Order: sequence, then structure tokens, then C-alpha cells
Amino acid sequence: MTPPDPRAPATDAVTAAAPGPRTTAAAAVTTPRTLWRRSRGFLICLGILIVAAVTLAALSSGSRHGRLDPRSADPDGSRAVAELLRARGVTTRVVTTAREAAAAAGPATTLLVTDPDRLGESRLRAIRSAIDLSGGRTVLIAPGSPSLHDLAPAARTKGTAFEEDLDPGCPLPAAATAGRATTGGDHRYTTDGATGTACYPSGGHPTLLVLPSGTTGGDTVLLGSETILLNKELASEGNASLALQLLGTRPDLVWYLPSPAEAEDGDPAQEQSFLDLLPHGWSWAFLQLFVAAALAALWRARRLGPLVTEKLPVAVRASETTEGRARLYRKAAARDRAATVLRAAARERLAALLGVPPTQAHDPQALLPAVSARLTERQADLTGLLFGTTPTTDAALVALADHLDALEREVRTS
Repeated sequence: MTPPDPRAPATDAVTAAAPGPRTTAAAAVTTPRTLWRRSRGFLICLGILIVAAVTLAALSSGSRHGRLDPRSADPDGSRAVAELLRARGVTTRVVTTAREAAAAAGPATTLLVTDPDRLGESRLRAIRSAIDLSGGRTVLIAPGSPSLHDLAPAARTKGTAFEEDLDPGCPLPAAATAGRATTGGDHRYTTDGATGTACYPSGGHPTLLVLPSGTTGGDTVLLGSETILLNKELASEGNASLALQLLGTRPDLVWYLPSPAEAEDGDPAQEQSFLDLLPHGWSWAFLQLFVAAALAALWRARRLGPLVTEKLPVAVRASETTEGRARLYRKAAARDRAATVLRAAARERLAALLGVPPTQAHDPQALLPAVSARLTERQADLTGLLFGTTPTTDAALVALADHLDALEREVRTS
């Protein structure tokens, strides 16, 4: 086969190698059928994922609720105790605002507050008013110092009860009937001489405290731990008996689950951070991602050998650097920054000339007397020159630089 002539024109070679017009047009046209063949696998997978996600959300939307929710059958829910109370004729009503809770409270109701420490000041006042005026029972789940001051002023927290299963240790009928229960693991309480019934002590301080309220017949129950109300712990020890007797003394139970908006009073102690709002599982996921990222960073940042010095491609003179920085200051109208730099540099150079320690170069009481002692003529305002305010104009800034230069020159030659 004869090789092509290298002297042949390039256009001829290109023409010979190029496909015909019909072939080019066919390759350039993309039909809908071609697009479908290319993307149908991805679209089918995406559709399956969307349908599965919608189906799971629809199936779980009616049954999954939050912690201590009487509608939730999750391990941390409280549906079991609500069903047992319903079997005994107690009606449970779930509310999410303090206004609804206070309006529903009365002599024939038990008001259960699941998370009193999340409430803002106005919500705490509403619940306190219900405690004083309703004449019913109020059960506070694990109240801490932020809420006890408003809801139960006579009680204070006394550390953590590290033992979880405790004996009654009191004559309260509900505790005597229930026997040993899981009331520890969180708060213990103490009272300031108030009359009340202290039960389930841990280290001498109760984890269950019953205090009389302002209205005859009403009382307030401080329950140091939420464990006896959880589905996963209801069958342990005497938890079910204690929960039913504490919540079933009245025919109506108002179950107050504070919504996130209930802490909106602006109290910094009540505000939650972004991390507090994330589910517990996400924290472990973020931790794993952080560990993986750290290991990847260590792997990619490993040194492959000793450090190598490299010459700079361009040498920039100090005067040009100074002039460039000055132009940047001028462009940004940063007279305050420029004046600060000029004064600080002047003070450091003067301190070196006068024998003032470098740590006291920016102390007026140490620097100004030393400068005054070296001047032949007393300066009008050394304080304003070395520690003054920001010049208001560019001309004033230039004058400041001239005065600082003159002062340094005089001290140096004196």
C-alpha cells in the first residue's frame, strides 16, 4: 500500500478523512428515544426512591410522635400509661401551649408538664397561676432550677440521684402501694421548711416530692425522673402502679407537651442551640463523619520528605511594600488603622531609645515621663500625639506622621 504523499495539501487529507454529510447529521441529532435510553435507569431508580420515601412517611406519620407523648408507641413514648389510664376511666387530652394547659386545669384535672425547664417566663407564670387557682393536681416531670423558682419556690434541686431503682421511704399511699420504682437517675430535691411528703430518697434527698398548692385540695408533684412514664420502663419494678396513682386521681388528665415556640421569651437560659434540636442519631453520624474527615486529612497531609527551601521569583523592596500598603489604607479610608500603626511603631522605637521595657512601650504612665525627660523643649501635647484620637482628614494624618517623625528625631539626637 502506497503511503500518502507528505507534500499533498492538508485540505485534501482532511476531506478524505471526514465523513459524509449524511453521517455527520445522523450523529449530531439526538432524539427523545435516545435520551430515554440514556437516562431511563437513573429515572427509574429515582422514582422508586421517591415512592418509597412517600410511602414510609405516610405509614409512620400517624403513629410516631415525640418523647413522653401519650400517642407514641415508641420506647420513649408514653402511650402505654395513657391506655392504662383510659381503661380506668381517665380521659387524656394533649395540649401544646401553656395557655391551653392553664385554661383546661381545674379541680377535676391533673395537669402534667413534661418539660417545665423549656418554658419561657410568660409560660411559667401561666402554669403557676393554674397551680394556685385550679385546685387540682399538677405533676412536673424532672423540673430543674430554671423552672422551680417560678413553679415551686419552696423546693430546690439537690444534685443527681445516681441510683435509679429506689424504695418509697414515705407514708404516701401511692408510693406505699407501688413499692420500689425507677424514680432515680436525675434530680433530687429539698425544701425550705415547707410542709410536704418526700418519697423515694437517694442519699437522704427525695426524688419524689408532693407539695400542697395555694388552693385547698390541690397539690404539686415534683417527679425527679421521667422514667416511670416511658413505654420501655413501665413494666419494671412498681413503675406502672406509681404512674397510674399519680396521674389517675382525677377523671381528666391534661398532658402538656411544650412546643418549641414555648421558649420564645428570649431568656438565654431557655434557648436551645441548633445541636439541641437535632435528633440523637444525627450526633453519632456527625461524629463518624468528623472522624472520617480527620483520618482523610491526616492521610492526605502526610509529609513525603524533608522541607525544601525555594527562592522567591521576585524581590520586592521594602519601600514599595510600604507604599503599596499606604495606598490600600488610603483607598479604604482607613485613617484609624493607619494612625494606630504609626503611633504603635513610634512608641516601640521611642521605648528602645529611652530604655523603657518593651512590655511598657504602650503604657502612657511609663513612656510619657521618659520622653519628656529627653526633650529640650516641652511638647504641647505628648499624650495626644502618641495616644490620641483618630485624625479626621488625610491632611491631619500626614501631619501626625510628620510630628511623630520630628519627635523621634529629637529624642534620638538629644
